Amino acid sequence: MDIIERVKSILFQPTPTWATIEAESADVAGLYTRYLMVLAAIPAVCGFIGMSLIGMGAFGVSLRVPLVSGLANMVVSYVLSLVGVFVLALIVDALAPRFGGQKSSIQALKLSVYASTAAMLGGVFSLLPSLAMLGLLAALYSIYLLYVGLPVLMKNPPEKTLAYTAVVLVAAIVMGLVMGAVSSVFMPRGGALLGSADAPAISVSTPGGSVSIDTAGLEAASKKMEEAARQMEQAQKSQDPTAMATATGNAAAAAAGMLGGGQAIAAQSLKAGLPEQLADMARTGFDVQDGAALGLPTSQASAQYSNGKTEARLEITDMGGLGQMAVLAMGMAQGEKEDPQHAEKTWQEGGRTLHQSYQKDGSQAEFRVVLKNGIVVSLEADDMDIGAVRRLMSQVNLSTLEGLQRKS
Repeated sequence: MDIIERVKSILFQPTPTWATIEAESADVAGLYTRYLMVLAAIPAVCGFIGMSLIGMGAFGVSLRVPLVSGLANMVVSYVLSLVGVFVLALIVDALAPRFGGQKSSIQALKLSVYASTAAMLGGVFSLLPSLAMLGLLAALYSIYLLYVGLPVLMKNPPEKTLAYTAVVLVAAIVMGLVMGAVSSVFMPRGGALLGSADAPAISVSTPGGSVSIDTAGLEAASKKMEEAARQMEQAQKSQDPTAMATATGNAAAAAAGMLGGGQAIAAQSLKAGLPEQLADMARTGFDVQDGAALGLPTSQASAQYSNGKTEARLEITDMGGLGQMAVLAMGMAQGEKEDPQHAEKTWQEGGRTLHQSYQKDGSQAEFRVVLKNGIVVSLEADDMDIGAVRRLMSQVNLSTLEGLQRKS
């Protein structure tokens, strides 16, 4: 299946395309890896670029989501969108008999995946937050695609399609609210951009340079995705809520693995990268955390430093899979931005991605380095200029952190 041709056909010729889809053989893993996982990256990546790197403003006030928070939100929203499509398929399948249709888990999943095409593509409007509302129009077209596809794939009488669509839509809205709540609960404090220290198999050129994607272990990750898909199918048949929750978490983790990364590096290994002293600033406290958010392993080590007058915070973060998508986002967003009060810049140097952001009056500065192995090292301070912050960062042993390896 050519993904571009399928996108064009489902958008511009939905009626005959649904008939084609209905007759196609398909499985969960194929629908995800060959179609949904690609499209779902669009709103996640574009949303990150729009809100964290471009920002929005009015009446002289500028608003942007902090970079690490934006990356974390991108990863979590991506996983939730993959999970949400599957849950929507469960709803469609469960409701089919009530509207004279035929239950079929794979046909319901086909419907959920392909009907989401317009909404996923509409995520491109998130690049410019002022245009993000246009994404709602794309979402409305996805509702139309669902309406057209229901009688074809779920075999319900055409006269019941409107009511069927309305009930599914209400359920989807409720599901969206739940997903939003889950996202806020499991949102990690920091994110990671996973790169590769080995030979990459794929290289993507962007205006800011070339971004490499390490595809080592992709075949193994694909097998995990297939196993997770089988678990999802079995859980769906059993209607066991516990089994469904476990299978969904496994699928989310497998989806992360499909984009590379593996398990997060142990937090204690990250802690070793926190110096006891930074210039004349002593370490006054630290925080080390290992955890998992929605099946995605995360680890973080942070420390506070002070000399009695100024304070700084050093944070080292790693997040298992899904980091390649973040690398692509950063690669596309390299550049600089400046106004009378504030300046920032993102660039690549020696295989690392660097980002600095500071107030010109010296009241606040932050410097972040994304290492080749995907670990993010961030240093921020108040009442300190960017030059001083970068000198403090030079005392962190980045080479040692860059040599840490994560388990596949």
